[in-house]
Amino acid sequence: MLNKKSKKVLRENIISFLPTGEYYYKKALDELQKDQYEKAHKYLKRAAELSPNDPMILLQYAILQMEIDNFELAHELLRSAHAIDQNESEIVFFLAEVNAHLGNFVEANKFAQMYLEMDIQGEYTEEAMEIVDFTEQEDVVSLQVDTPSGEALFLQEKSRRLMEQGKFAEAVELLESIVVDHPDFWAAFNNLALAYFYIGEEEQAKALLHDVLNENRGNIHALCNLAVIHYYEKNEEELEEIVELLAKINPYFVEHRYKLGATFALIGKYEQAFKWLRSLQRKGFEGDPGFYFWLSHSAYFSGHEEVAKNAWKALLKLDPEKAGFEPWLPVKSENDDAASKIQKEYILEKLEHKHVSERIYGFYLLGKSKHRQEIISHPKWIVVDDLTTMEKLFLANSLGHDFDEKSPAEKAFLRAIAATDLLYDKYKPLEHEDTFLFQMWFVLVERALEKAYGFKNPRALAAATEYMYESSRSKNVTKKYYAEQYGITTNTLTKYINELMQFLPLFDA
Repeated sequence: MLNKKSKKVLRENIISFLPTGEYYYKKALDELQKDQYEKAHKYLKRAAELSPNDPMILLQYAILQMEIDNFELAHELLRSAHAIDQNESEIVFFLAEVNAHLGNFVEANKFAQMYLEMDIQGEYTEEAMEIVDFTEQEDVVSLQVDTPSGEALFLQEKSRRLMEQGKFAEAVELLESIVVDHPDFWAAFNNLALAYFYIGEEEQAKALLHDVLNENRGNIHALCNLAVIHYYEKNEEELEEIVELLAKINPYFVEHRYKLGATFALIGKYEQAFKWLRSLQRKGFEGDPGFYFWLSHSAYFSGHEEVAKNAWKALLKLDPEKAGFEPWLPVKSENDDAASKIQKEYILEKLEHKHVSERIYGFYLLGKSKHRQEIISHPKWIVVDDLTTMEKLFLANSLGHDFDEKSPAEKAFLRAIAATDLLYDKYKPLEHEDTFLFQMWFVLVERALEKAYGFKNPRALAAATEYMYESSRSKNVTKKYYAEQYGITTNTLTKYINELMQFLPLFDA
């Protein structure tokens, strides 16, 4: 039904747009006529970004979101469209329909009644009457007696989106207003606690979660959120206490199983995580990208490699940008728990170091670690806006971003990475004594990149670095040995040793 509606609304409601918005709108219309919904979605998204105050563009974008079952975003778009134009009956009808899909039956009934009053002979009259009939059934109405209002649910969803966008202060303000008006809306309290944590108010976050548990004993979301906070704060005793409690819980509802599984995965309890997430999949649950992300990680690190790879394939269909985050990409020899924990602490220590060379070393190692997603997801460990350009380059590389090899600067950076990879592949897993070689190398890299050095021969640069390091520690080191190791001539090695020497700190003017 929506498929037909989306085409009709797009055909019959072409109005005046700003030039760029109209351009993308027309491209979306053309793609819809050809049933190319993925392209139409992309163009309508761009049109909505360029014309955020055009209610019809928002309406049409919302309809496409409904067609792919993204009802929360569709709801938000329709609310925005209705705020701009309260007299457009089609917006009102689709508000009724999206609320029905979301289970907000009181709101669905309200908007369906409103549509019938506005346009009793309208195109969607029959569907609106069906919504009214359905939402006025006694057993349906009873489902909403103890649930928050549609307005509260909408605001709760809006706050979640704000947090996803990193707008934590705005989310806090909105959630604080929700809990004042709805003192029993525990989901809002739980999200407010997370928002407090993200803005650095850890104690307030924990206090709020304890308040929830005092009033709503056994609230799984509150327990899981407390576990995550204690995990990030390294409160091992408190974390273990909550983990023991969570391990005893056998939730029935899908939402609770998902929350429990994702929490266990995030804190590294992969076998428990796999138990719950896999149980959902076996029951036919088709989750969002987060579900498949954590299922893949928990499966891989608990020894179910085939399940992990199939889950990752499902994830990439939903979110292609996750390519490069596969849990099996880090070095497999790092799977030992103790060594892995040490490696995570080592990376965090480097990322917080006062010297840029140490930080870019940390960002490079981040790309090799199974803790990559955990580290980049933490609200405080990496603040992108505070990074230097060089740090952003190394972070982007560790996240698998593509670079433009036509750019001389980016081409030089990729060659520096190639040389680093040669050294890393030779020494992995890094022992303590190996780290000194890499510290020297990243001092050279930092200074060379600052001076626009080309890094033209990665193999020769890796050989030169190793020779320079070893020759500073031992007298029995020959250029011939390292030239043969890397398949280059002694003359080439000498040339690149001389080039790298200029970047050592002792050669500063």
